Amino acid sequence: MSSGRMIRNILTLGGWTLVSRGAGLFRELMMAAYLGAGPVADAFNVAFSLPNMFRRFFAEGAFNQAFVPLYAKKLQAGEDAEEFAQNAFAGMTGFLIVFSVLGTLAMPWLVWAMAAGFVGDARFDLAVDFGRITFCYIGFISLFALLSGILNAHGRFAESGFVPVLMNVVFIAAILLAAQMGWDMGLTLAWTVPLTGVAQLGWTLYAARQMGFRPRLMWPRMTPDFRHLLVIMGPALLAGGVVQINLLVSRQVASGTEGAISWLVYADRLYQLPLGVVAIAVGTVLLPELSRRLRAGDAEGGREAFNRGTEFALFLTLPAAVALVVLAYPITQVLYQRGAFGAEDTAATALALAIYGAGLPAFVLHKVLQPLYYAREDTKRPFRYAVWSMVANAGLAFGLMPLVGFSAAAWATTIAGWTMVLQLWCGAKGMGPEAAFDARFKARLWRIVLAALGMGAVLYAATYGLSQALTSPGLRYAALGGLVALGIVSYFVLGFVLRAYRLSELKGLRRG
Repeated sequence: MSSGRMIRNILTLGGWTLVSRGAGLFRELMMAAYLGAGPVADAFNVAFSLPNMFRRFFAEGAFNQAFVPLYAKKLQAGEDAEEFAQNAFAGMTGFLIVFSVLGTLAMPWLVWAMAAGFVGDARFDLAVDFGRITFCYIGFISLFALLSGILNAHGRFAESGFVPVLMNVVFIAAILLAAQMGWDMGLTLAWTVPLTGVAQLGWTLYAARQMGFRPRLMWPRMTPDFRHLLVIMGPALLAGGVVQINLLVSRQVASGTEGAISWLVYADRLYQLPLGVVAIAVGTVLLPELSRRLRAGDAEGGREAFNRGTEFALFLTLPAAVALVVLAYPITQVLYQRGAFGAEDTAATALALAIYGAGLPAFVLHKVLQPLYYAREDTKRPFRYAVWSMVANAGLAFGLMPLVGFSAAAWATTIAGWTMVLQLWCGAKGMGPEAAFDARFKARLWRIVLAALGMGAVLYAATYGLSQALTSPGLRYAALGGLVALGIVSYFVLGFVLRAYRLSELKGLRRG
């Protein structure tokens, strides 16, 4: 696959992710309007985060990071990739059934582990009730993640990219229906979670069958390939556990302040928009691509894929990070402040958003650098790096909490993210030419940085000029849209002047 084709695949997946994250943002705006940042919102956010946390831990984390390189290499070598995938699907299904039952039974302990600050008030019982409804979602979404890995290894990115859009559409419809019918909004949201899981898995099964993969009901077999998968999964599972411990620490720090968990979730939704569009798309496309290159012994092709993927990721990420820091307050105020979401909620959410924005490049580089390790079936070093990142996260979160309050969780997440990237980058230096930055990347990086900073200065000045319009009910959306458009135009103009990109490269993305 050429670097141009790889970038086009990233754009395809990123386009679907943009639609999904946009729909997800609209979902969060509706939740903020109907629930604000009160007890029901806090309880639902914790309950919904539990199956998602374990899904990232088991499926998108340890399992896919071990499974996708092995499956992609079997495809490249013409080996029996389908039988390997069938056995993996059967093993994952059996494990998820048992885990879902156990997790539902242990829900009070899981809520306590996630948000001990809820104990003694209404949020705890609400979170337990919601959690028992939502936890089975882990089974549906984890099997979807496995099938997505298979589709992506075949270059079918659009099919799996559509699924998150489906989830948000179902949520939006449920919120509108609950508001119309007068249903309890918290319970409606909780029951919508497993419903979206059924829809997501159903669509992905259909897409997999269209491609020719039809999962069979079977007992998993302990074949040599399956044993090798489990061996590689071990360190990745531990690394995923470390990442989720970081999430637990953030929730624990925030749970002592009513509304803080919701503030962090609402800020997270905003910075996840560029993160999902760029980082997840790049990482998803880059992992099977690097695995195939390594299998074929194509060091130069691997280096080209890594450099162009990283360059493209930073070209889109750095201006987004600067914009989130500079425009954190007007973005939050315009999008969220209405109904049950007040001025205090706006200030707190904007603070968290600006802090997350400073960490956005780190979160993206994390997704870009990790495939260098997983494509080599090296899951041990990312685990060691993740442990140090966890130590930094926990120490900062609890250490800063008495000084800066709930925002300690956001600061810890951002600084720990940069700690992880520094370790991944240093560890990749000895990997060979595939992991080395080429002359083109080095020449363009500083130009991209300057263009992003220049755009930030333009936005900072424009925010003052539009300060009244940004608070006017009739003009605020147009004013925010104008700021976004100004940021895009100024960045691309500065990028062109500084030669951070060439017009011929952008035009080339439309071909093929």
